[in-house]
Amino acid sequence: MSRRDLVRVCLQNLLRHKARTFLTVMGVVLGCCSVIIMISIGIGMKKSQEQALSMMGDLTVISVYKTGRSRRAAKITAKTMEEIRAIPGVQAATPKLSADQLAFNIYAGPGRRYRCVYLAAVGLEAEAAKEMGYHLTEGQWKTSGQNHVLVGQNFEYLFEDTKRPEGRNMREPGEEPFSPYFDSRRTKLTLEAESGRNDGKKLTWELTADGRLKEDFAKGMETSMGILFRLEDLQRIMDEQQRASGKIPDRRKGWDNAVVKADDIRHVASIEKQIRKMGLSTSSMESIRKPMEQDARQKQMMLGCLGAISLFVAALGITNTMVMSISERTREIGVMKALGCRVKDVRRLFLMEAACIGLTGGILGMGVSYGVSALMNLAAAAGLGGGFSSGMEELLFAAGPETAMPVSVIPWWLALAAVAFSVLIGLAAGYYPAGKAVAVPALEAIKRD
Repeated sequence: MSRRDLVRVCLQNLLRHKARTFLTVMGVVLGCCSVIIMISIGIGMKKSQEQALSMMGDLTVISVYKTGRSRRAAKITAKTMEEIRAIPGVQAATPKLSADQLAFNIYAGPGRRYRCVYLAAVGLEAEAAKEMGYHLTEGQWKTSGQNHVLVGQNFEYLFEDTKRPEGRNMREPGEEPFSPYFDSRRTKLTLEAESGRNDGKKLTWELTADGRLKEDFAKGMETSMGILFRLEDLQRIMDEQQRASGKIPDRRKGWDNAVVKADDIRHVASIEKQIRKMGLSTSSMESIRKPMEQDARQKQMMLGCLGAISLFVAALGITNTMVMSISERTREIGVMKALGCRVKDVRRLFLMEAACIGLTGGILGMGVSYGVSALMNLAAAAGLGGGFSSGMEELLFAAGPETAMPVSVIPWWLALAAVAFSVLIGLAAGYYPAGKAVAVPALEAIKRD
């Protein structure tokens, strides 16, 4: 038999008993849909966890700290940073210098009218800061010149008007009047610090704001109401303040903190392990993400097994349908053999019928699965979902009440794999009936009514 004849006879046989074929296909549809939906819920759970964690902080960023202050304790020096950058998987690394403990004041406006008495100042290497995910709402960060900085999104609201009475001398974001007293990008800023010797002398530095950071508390307060310096500028300012107070800056002590970014979330654990071997301590979202990922994988496996049971039941239905078809078509099989039809053609015919049932059920099941998944996500977005357990409540609260978390996610590979699996299930279920059909003797089959 030619392939065209096989296809034509296959379709004729399936359409001859429409009700039986329809019910068998529906069994495959339910089984395929169960597999896709169950696995998609597990994938959705994993995606929701990653989305919530990413809102709490960059999953690929690692914070590095000194473990002690003794002479033998590991230090974060320029050499240490070079060793960290050489670790496979490290995309960027920079020391993180903070000036929170120093008493700095900032003045702006004519006659130093506007004053800020609190400052969250952080220094990072300029190129590395871009890799770390600091985003700008306006402007750009110049890499040349001294004391060029980026200000936080609400930086101007830190300033008080020294010519207005106490309690009415500051403006808050979101309150009328909405605009701050000045625009830091068009106003020169003066950084001032005490000499530290109680002699009344003060040190001043002129700052130029080249851009404004997008607020991101996962990065730090410097993105909201602070300043981001280039590392060398803030280091020089702090060294000058130390010299003015009679202390000699010692660069050999290195920095207290550093920030490392991995090129992929899969490399975070190995990078942390290498850094800890250097005697430094680390922290990242990996300690939270890893247990949650393992929990999600276990639930995904459990849900997938439940769906596979449904598809196995559908396979039994295909087997039953094909066996009944053989008993009804025994005479037909005998006639086919008597007319010279080869044994392998008979086997191919029954396997093709079983595969067609699996393919049809798989395609319909894929379509139904996308519809069910969309309804589940709409219900969750409307607040009808029950949410996830295992710590997801705290993460969702931290991410914000208006954050839309997917309940079911069906990637393209899952849909195609489910259809292919349905076809394989159909072929496996039709293998025994096909063998039984081949074993029917031609003469005995023709004698039957």
